[in-house]
Amino acid sequence: MKENKQAVDGILLFAICALLIIGVIMVYSASAAWGEYRFSDPYHFAKRQLLFAGAGCVGMLFMMRFGYWRWRNYVLTTVLVCFALLILVLIPGIGLIRGGAQSWIGVGAFSIQPSEFMKLGMILFLAHWLARNQQQITRFRTGMLPLLAIIFTAFALIMLQPDLGTGAVMVATSFIMLFIAGAKKAHFAWLGTIGAVGFVGLIASAPYRIDRITSFFDPWNDPLGSGFQIIQSLYAIGPGGLFGMGFGESRQKYFYLPEPQTDFIFAVIAEEGGFIAGVVVILLFAVIMWRGLRTALLAPDLFGTLLAVGIIGMLFVQVMINIGVVIGLFPVTGITLPLLSYGGSSLTLMLLALGILLNISAHTRVT
Repeated sequence: MKENKQAVDGILLFAICALLIIGVIMVYSASAAWGEYRFSDPYHFAKRQLLFAGAGCVGMLFMMRFGYWRWRNYVLTTVLVCFALLILVLIPGIGLIRGGAQSWIGVGAFSIQPSEFMKLGMILFLAHWLARNQQQITRFRTGMLPLLAIIFTAFALIMLQPDLGTGAVMVATSFIMLFIAGAKKAHFAWLGTIGAVGFVGLIASAPYRIDRITSFFDPWNDPLGSGFQIIQSLYAIGPGGLFGMGFGESRQKYFYLPEPQTDFIFAVIAEEGGFIAGVVVILLFAVIMWRGLRTALLAPDLFGTLLAVGIIGMLFVQVMINIGVVIGLFPVTGITLPLLSYGGSSLTLMLLALGILLNISAHTRVT
C-alpha cells in the first residue's frame, strides 16, 4: 500500500486521552484505602497505573506512526507467539495464580496476561485472513471451519486457566469480524445453537459459575457470598444520585466493594460523580466507537476495515459486559473497563490496539 497519510482523527484521540486521564484519577480514588491497607501507600495503585499508562501511550504513539498494513507481514509470528504464551502460562512454575486463575506470567516486579494479547493477535490474524480470502468465508468447510478451529483452540487454552470473561470477549469479537466479512447467517444460527449448549456446559462444569448465575437472579439469597459483589456495587451506584457524593467520598471503596479499582471502578465513578459522571464516561466510549466505525467505513482497504471493526468490536464487548455487570444486567465476570480499570496488560493492550486504529484513521479516504 502507498503512503497517503493525513492527520489522525483528533476527536478519537481526544476521547481516548480523556478516558485515560479519568481512569488514572479514579484508580487513585478507588484504590487509596486498599493501597494504604495493603502497602502502606495510598498512591500504590495510582503510581503503577501511571506507569502502565505511560508505557501504553508510548506503544500507542509507535502504533500511530507504524503503517497498519505492515502488520500483515508479522501476523503469523504474532499469533504463534500469542499461542506460545498461552501454553507457557499453564506450566507450573511459570504461570502465576491470582484469584484462582493461572493467567499471568511474571516479569520482574510486574506480570503480563497472555490472554489479553491473544485478543489483539486474533484480530490481526482474522483481518489478514479474511481480507485475503473473503470469497471463501461463505463456505463452511474451507472458510469458516479452519477459522473456528483456530478461534476455539485459543479459547480452550484460555479456559484452562480458567478465564471465561477474556475468552468470551475474544470469541465475540471474532464472530463480529466474521459477520462483517460476509459469513452466512445460517452458519451463525448453527454456531449459536452449539455455542449455547457449550456455554451451559461450561457453567455447569464449575460450581462457582453456577453460584454467579443464581446470584444474578437473586443476589440476596447469598448476600455475603456469591451475591456480595453485585449488592455492594448497587449500594455504591444508588447513593450517587444525579451529581454524586463528591470526589474521594465513596463509602463502598472502604473494603466493601472487592478490588474497586479493577472490575467495579464504574461503580465508584457513579458513586462519586453520580449519574452525570456515568453518562460522560459512556458518551466518551460512544465517541470512540462512532469514530472507530467511521474509520472502518472509510479505510482504504478491506484489511484496514476489518482491523478497525475488530478493535472497536473488542472495546464494545468489554464495555457492554463490564458496565452490564456493575449495574446488575449480567452475571459477575472478571472483565476490566477499558482505559479506566487498573491493570497492566489490559490497559497496555487496549492502548496498542487504539494506536493501530488511530493509524488507520490517518489513512482514511477523504469525504
